[in-house]
Amino acid sequence: MNEHLLSAALAAAARGWHVFPLRPGIKLPALHGERTCSGTGPCTGGHRKWEQRATTDPDRIRAAWTRAPFNIGIATGPSGLLVVDLDTPEHKGSSDAPDGAATFRALCERAGHAVPDTYRVRTASGGTHLYFTTPPGTRIPNTQGTVADSVDTRGWGGYVVAAGSTTPAGSYEPLCGPETARLPSWLQSILQPAPKAATAPSAAVSGQSRRYADVALAAETRNVAAAQVGEREAKLFRAARALGRFVAWGDLPRDVVEQALQAGGEAAGLSASECRSTLRSALDWSIAHNQRRRTA
Repeated sequence: MNEHLLSAALAAAARGWHVFPLRPGIKLPALHGERTCSGTGPCTGGHRKWEQRATTDPDRIRAAWTRAPFNIGIATGPSGLLVVDLDTPEHKGSSDAPDGAATFRALCERAGHAVPDTYRVRTASGGTHLYFTTPPGTRIPNTQGTVADSVDTRGWGGYVVAAGSTTPAGSYEPLCGPETARLPSWLQSILQPAPKAATAPSAAVSGQSRRYADVALAAETRNVAAAQVGEREAKLFRAARALGRFVAWGDLPRDVVEQALQAGGEAAGLSASECRSTLRSALDWSIAHNQRRRTA
């Protein structure tokens, strides 16, 4: 078992992916925590967490995996990876939960693309991990439900269990697929945090705030209407996320935002039903997460 796991860890590192040991048979990191840190070895200059200690060094990997049959964790951020985690209804604990693969496939279709062909791993629970490389210098954090229901992602601050690892629920197995594909731009635009609105002067009155919201609405609507095939859904989603804050703050009525972006999306070539579905989910999320007005 050690040899099998060691080989899998070395194979992941050969791809440039930073690995670290997980406890045998489970998915938790095997490295010590901050409370038990002795301040020696790799932590001489201060405690180093699993993301910092993940490595591609074959010697360090051999030294670790010859001690125990550790499962393999891949620190996605340092590895330049964004992994899309497609859950199954059973994994969510309910047969009524949406199927992550079906939801993601529908999202890709609405964006005008097929499901990207990339390296993938079947998880122990029967789900799927889709691996993507991120553009240099990009730092995309983990998300949960941002893309769609039962579709989570692992980026900076996250890790995935690598192929070759085994848990009581089953094994992580590589599926047929080419080399790891680049993260699609339409998906990246959904995952990147919505741009913050410019902060109004501290002495601004509510009328000034509403005028700024009106300008933002007009600009976002023009941007959506001018979107090209392959980016229309993502731009509509991002615009709704950006404008939802003004709805939450009382600067814009929701129906005004919906009508404007609906018209912009249809002008770009999206169907009325596609626009409504995207607007509903994006506005609901943005309003729920922007109840308090940000100040400088």
